Amino acid sequence: METAERARGRLYGFHRLTGTADFALDRAARLLREAGHRAWADRVETEILGRDAMSGHWTYQIVDASNETSYEPFRHLERTAVAAPPGGREHRFEPRLRRERRTPGHPGRGNRRVSPAGVLPGARAVGRGRHPYG
Repeated sequence: METAERARGRLYGFHRLTGTADFALDRAARLLREAGHRAWADRVETEILGRDAMSGHWTYQIVDASNETSYEPFRHLERTAVAAPPGGREHRFEPRLRRERRTPGHPGRGNRRVSPAGVLPGARAVGRGRHPYG
């Protein structure tokens, strides 16, 4: 799910950057026109400004379609799967990793107890290994 969230964020980033570039073209056309380059300004406005990101689709439509056909079904299934097992919780691996990697007694290392879904009792440092995500 984390990877799907990152992919979705990049899709939104593409949407934002594409829109920002399109608005910058407005300014470019205006500056070209003010500099006496009317033909170039006209070309920017007619050939590039407001184009589809994909044939027949603007980026907001791509984002909406991705949300509907991929992201939301993925999110729903993931939430259902997390809730299904007894005692299911979203972050199963991280509490153990946190226990293993913290420095006991050091300020700012989360040495206080939290909810059952967070830090578990009896936390201790047992060494520092390779991070499982890369």
